[in-house]
Amino acid sequence: MFDTLTARLSRTLDALRGRGRITEDNITQALREVRVALLEADVALPVVKGFIEAVKAKAVGQEVAESLTPGQAFIGILHRELVGLMGGTGEGFQLRAQPPVVVLLAGLQGAGKTTTAAKLARWLIERQRKRVALVSTDVRRPAAMLQLERLSEQVHAQYLPADTAAAPAAIAAQALEQARRGVFDVLIVDTAGRLHVDEALMDEVRQIDQALDPAERLFVVDAMAGQDAVNAARAFGSALALTGIILTKADGDARGGAALSVRQITGQPIVFLGTGEKTEALSPFDPERMASRILGMGDVVSLVEQVHRQVDRQEAERLARKVVKGKGFDLGDLKSQLEQVQKMGGLASVLDKLPTAATQKSAISAEQGDRDLRRQIAIINSMTRRERRSPGLIDGSRRRRIARGAGVQVQDVNRLMKQFLQMQRMMKQMKGGRMRQLLAALKGGLPPGLSG
Repeated sequence: MFDTLTARLSRTLDALRGRGRITEDNITQALREVRVALLEADVALPVVKGFIEAVKAKAVGQEVAESLTPGQAFIGILHRELVGLMGGTGEGFQLRAQPPVVVLLAGLQGAGKTTTAAKLARWLIERQRKRVALVSTDVRRPAAMLQLERLSEQVHAQYLPADTAAAPAAIAAQALEQARRGVFDVLIVDTAGRLHVDEALMDEVRQIDQALDPAERLFVVDAMAGQDAVNAARAFGSALALTGIILTKADGDARGGAALSVRQITGQPIVFLGTGEKTEALSPFDPERMASRILGMGDVVSLVEQVHRQVDRQEAERLARKVVKGKGFDLGDLKSQLEQVQKMGGLASVLDKLPTAATQKSAISAEQGDRDLRRQIAIINSMTRRERRSPGLIDGSRRRRIARGAGVQVQDVNRLMKQFLQMQRMMKQMKGGRMRQLLAALKGGLPPGLSG
């Protein structure tokens, strides 16, 4: 989402890093570049002006002048102001009310409210062990209720059916009563949207709000909406006492302006970031980590958390046992590792969390890397089980057959086999004592079954 902004800011900050002395002229020039970068990212003009003034007031003061590394000091100020702009160091999404806690989702049509309702339900079920019920009050959009019902099944939440002939506020009140009787922890209410802000929409969402008195009123906004997002945020902020914002489609080609503007306009924090269509593609928003990513510092903490959450530990331990015991690393093992990267959102998702300096060393783009990843998995899928276990069998005729089956060129198969042989040699070098030493150095020592 912030790729263009990050690239522009990185060039500006690189000019300041390492300077032994920074003058007011240097800072003025840097802030001019930062201002242009923010405006190009579609950040609202009043937000840009306030941000630049806040940074300048601190940058021309003693903090930078007396620092041993003025360039780094300026970047530190920029980082802190970005954190403040996006909400500061808040506590994140916290449910503090008597169950069932009612969470109302509001926003324009197309922002992804229904999918977000299911994503939020899944997050609450998996991360906080909550019993969650979902209801749709959208009686206008065809199949809106059916869509939410099917998504509820996917995330193992309870869907509360409603009469499409009833008024949205009546549907909401009935759902709240059902949630109380069913002893649910959370009730998520999906509301109808429009293609633009209108009084009928605002009146309807106010009536639902009055019927429920929700503990959380979350504004769902499309990250690619640009200045329209700001206008919608202002309208919904006037109609409802918003408590937070969910930014959707953050994995698209949005310029990031909505994320930096909406919080300032509504006065409420961004609590979640939607990064894909899948129901697991929702993550808590952390202003500090996002500011680091915008400034090209990466977000290694989030990457580590993602690995712990999504990588199959049993599969990793199985591969480690094979290497320790000197058993061959085969193409089935390679496929498993490639699929683990896919499960984490692909190479693009991994590189997005690494510092810019590290990712710039890569000769290929993340998009090209993801295409190569899918191609390599297709090639291995085109092999027989025997060929995966015994790669030495794969001669010229077999390579041609595998290429036809995978829909690729023979050169692609040759390239994969070359990469595999390099990995296999590396694994052989690590077997036995050297691998044991490496594993023993890891926290927790050897996985079960490796010590003997």
